[in-house]
Amino acid sequence: MSPSLRLRDSLSVDPDSLAPRVTVGLTIAVALLSIVTGVANISAQSVVGPLAEFIPVGVQRTAGFTGVLTGFLMLASALGLRRGLRVAWFSTIALLPLTAVQGLLQSSPLSLPLVVLSVLSLPGVVYNRSRFTRSLSLSTSQLAALFAIVGVQVYGTVGTYALREEFASVETLVDAFYYTLVTASTVGYGDATPLTQVARLFGMSVVVFGTASFALALGTLLGPLLEARFARALGRMTDRNYDLLENHVLILGWGELTEAILEEIEPGESYVLVTEETDRVARLADRDIEVLMGNPSDEAPLRSAGIEHARTVLVATNDDGDDALAVLTARELNPDVRIVAAATNRENVPKLRRAGADSVISPIALGARMLVDASFGDRAE
Repeated sequence: MSPSLRLRDSLSVDPDSLAPRVTVGLTIAVALLSIVTGVANISAQSVVGPLAEFIPVGVQRTAGFTGVLTGFLMLASALGLRRGLRVAWFSTIALLPLTAVQGLLQSSPLSLPLVVLSVLSLPGVVYNRSRFTRSLSLSTSQLAALFAIVGVQVYGTVGTYALREEFASVETLVDAFYYTLVTASTVGYGDATPLTQVARLFGMSVVVFGTASFALALGTLLGPLLEARFARALGRMTDRNYDLLENHVLILGWGELTEAILEEIEPGESYVLVTEETDRVARLADRDIEVLMGNPSDEAPLRSAGIEHARTVLVATNDDGDDALAVLTARELNPDVRIVAAATNRENVPKLRRAGADSVISPIALGARMLVDASFGDRAE
């Protein structure tokens, strides 16, 4: 096999790597179908289906409403699967049968694809269990926001229900939760209102604690987004970027071949470029290229770029000595990763192999061969 074919083969998509992507894609498809089917069922004047006469209209409408909520939960699970989270796998396994049951209860022709896709997706998700092994890691602020929101909703719901006789239009736990939610979010429709001083004081506490919890939650969501924007401008990647790196191509250093390598990588392929040339970082970031500023031969930037989970490492700078150091570091951090290097001088090809490269290509030798092939016709391998 020629060096050019070996390089292209190293960039080709591994069939085994498609399994997690298919699982994520099926989960997203089920989520979207659940949302669309639920909305259509809620807005429909009448439902006509094979089980419609056996299921009360109220149950059908409730299944449509809960189906929309389940669809959004499925989208959240798909995002978790994209990061390889085990908890997302468990939630997907729990939600897929639920979407199928909700589709049956809605009993409309639109719900048939939802039921079929949910049933067909379940074996694939179960089979790919080993692909999702990462544990969920939440920051202190995220945990605080989660507990704050849940705590305020529980506090408001229980308190409102206990004082239901002192509120207008509050009779059930659902009414109490509704009042707490619209009060904490400062919507305040006015249909459920406190009637006594005690109830008003309690309502004010729900407003204070609720707005604080929502503000904390927004901070934990918007903060990482702003951090990502600044990090991209400075040529650094955020912790969220690290979590998304898996089975990707890692390009170490910048050389004359790097631009051509970026053009050859297939669209949609995940890759990260590590370079310490600060003048190129901003320009690469403006092109939406994942770039990490650092020395390609240092351990820290390679770990940050996900060397442990990389599928292929490409090393092609203009200095064979720097390439050898980068290959040594990459091989030490991930003994199983495939490393492809380019040798500026043909004499350094065996040295790069000894450093740990699986395949070494000499652009000069490759160019000479192509010139000869063009002059005398293509020759058999």
